Amino acid sequence: MAALAREELSALAAIYCEPGACEVLAASETHGFTFRIQISVKELLDTDVLLKLLFHLPVNYPSAIPDISVSSDQLTRAQCMDVKDKLLEQAKKHLSEPMVHDLILWIQQHLKYVIKQSATVCNENTLSKEASAEDGIWMFLLHLDHMRAKAKYIKTVEKWASDLRLTGRLMFMGKIILILLQGDRNNIKEYLILQKTSKVDVDSSGKKCKEKMISVLCETKVQSQHKRFQTFEVKEYSTLDELQKEFETAGLTTLFSEFVPPLLK
Repeated sequence: MAALAREELSALAAIYCEPGACEVLAASETHGFTFRIQISVKELLDTDVLLKLLFHLPVNYPSAIPDISVSSDQLTRAQCMDVKDKLLEQAKKHLSEPMVHDLILWIQQHLKYVIKQSATVCNENTLSKEASAEDGIWMFLLHLDHMRAKAKYIKTVEKWASDLRLTGRLMFMGKIILILLQGDRNNIKEYLILQKTSKVDVDSSGKKCKEKMISVLCETKVQSQHKRFQTFEVKEYSTLDELQKEFETAGLTTLFSEFVPPLLK
């Protein structure tokens, strides 16, 4: 199956050969292949929409469908999710055969209809859609630049997570510090307020200071393929492979490939 994936990836690189159009993010015989394809599509008003499609081909691809992530500066998050859902629907029709190019061609031909349908649903159900957006379990991936008062900082994060009924991981790997939170979206937002307004760390002179270098890498609803964490744990990893396995076990391979490797650069 790895040979099929490599062959398909090679063909895609030849088709989408302009600079930045096809980028391989990870390639492994044991973890599969992750790559990003960027395409320009004409939308309803004949404006160009730049779609960034992230594909993760698992080791049993094409017997299993790929993980897909969709982003675009011209589309809303909800529209990107609609595009992703439609692509996954199409992927199920192509099981056991290389499908990525077919999926790309399909969305190029149907994007305007997907967006139009999304807009119609949104207009008809604005209030219910806004309410449902807050329902369910959400997941945020946060990145911290450093921790000087590490022991105190960890205790504070653990207390906030407990008080706000949040689960997940505080992860250390070399200089990388990540916080993965799952729970009610409003509670996670409350956590972010605490994180940014409390004197949780110390500066270079040892004085208490607020966290000014936290960034939200990803904010999404927990999907069926994602593992639900039952507790909040602090974990340290010796290698990037160990950290990657943590994400893979949680069904977050695409999340890892898109956001963690760039932190090493």
